[in-house]
Amino acid sequence: MIRPRQIALGSDHGGFELKQQLRAHLAGLGHSVHDCGTDSTAPVDYPPIARAVAELVASGTCEAGVMVDGAGIGSAITANKVPGVRAAACYSEALARSSREHNDANVLVLGAGQTPPDVARSIVDVFLSAACTADRHKARVALIREVEGRYMTVPTQGGSAGLSAEDVARIAGRVRELLAGEGGARPSPPRLAADQVAQLIDHTLLKPEATQADIERLCDEARRERFFSVCVNPAHVTLAKALLRGSPVKLCCVVGFPLGAQPPETKALEARRAIREGADEIDMVVNIGALKGRDDALVLKDIRRVVEACKDGRARSKVILETALLTDEEKVRGCEFSMKAGADFVKTSTGFSSGGATPEDVALMSRTVAPRKLGVKASGGIRTYADVLRMVAAGATRVGCSASVKIMEEARAMAGRKE
Repeated sequence: MIRPRQIALGSDHGGFELKQQLRAHLAGLGHSVHDCGTDSTAPVDYPPIARAVAELVASGTCEAGVMVDGAGIGSAITANKVPGVRAAACYSEALARSSREHNDANVLVLGAGQTPPDVARSIVDVFLSAACTADRHKARVALIREVEGRYMTVPTQGGSAGLSAEDVARIAGRVRELLAGEGGARPSPPRLAADQVAQLIDHTLLKPEATQADIERLCDEARRERFFSVCVNPAHVTLAKALLRGSPVKLCCVVGFPLGAQPPETKALEARRAIREGADEIDMVVNIGALKGRDDALVLKDIRRVVEACKDGRARSKVILETALLTDEEKVRGCEFSMKAGADFVKTSTGFSSGGATPEDVALMSRTVAPRKLGVKASGGIRTYADVLRMVAAGATRVGCSASVKIMEEARAMAGRKE
């Protein structure tokens, strides 16, 4: 039995027909398919499409990817340039099984010229059902990651994780230049289709006055719009889990919210309970005072305790930095501690402080966590489709919104269609 998943799917013109067949096959199995193109048999270059598939997997938006070109070789090479991706070109079920069990491959590449449709479907099924479980193979995959890390890790000073103040100032300055654009004109961000926008959104309701009826409405909207997740307070996890049962929408819960001033042990207990009750992701607020006061040991312990709870429960972890209260140097240090602790995402804001997400902060955080492939969640004050585009252009891989339905209406209007 194959568990329903979020699957990134793409092809060039040579793989288009096979891709269409695989899309129908995957949808028939209950998977949610993110089609990265192409949309016809008109000639197109495969590298940008292979990259799009790989980045959806690397960011955590999709759990696996499938890319199809003529031979499968070029797309595999391209996808493997994206940090965090292990792409394998497979021409048989045996190779697909081996790529998963031995190498923990997360992107399957098929050659349409080498693989008949029925064989391709079987290869996809094996790839999605197999898993890397043997300790000896996991150890070798860890060695692969170590090799990748040697070429991706930011150099450190004095043997500790950290950028110098000069590095931070240089990066922040460059980010501002890029956002301002050459000649003072900010470049227009690329448009996103409505279904792409939906899969970026954590549909959020964290107001203290939220009632059961409000949570029911939130989950109904998320199911209808097919948002990536809903994000709720701990008291609503059990209800939201029941309301989302049978849908692909994931459940996110905040921890240490909104001040982050609880002891690490309290946050860890809160996270473990939320995960037991059904949470797929945990958004924890970092100890802001400890970060500003340079109590590095406490900050690392604070994040690590929650990350460990998430790993034990097979949940993703996000670290909320509350950027409105931090200097650029503190934002970078917060990102570095999140990487060191093994978190999956860094996040800008709770939405309950003096400010929310800005493109400048998102870009700075994205640049800082790129070596370890963490996602970046922009949250706080994102109320329009244009806001989403600006955050994505700056480097956000997820957005937290309460105005999500309005944003989807705007996305559809921009696409020139009404749904």
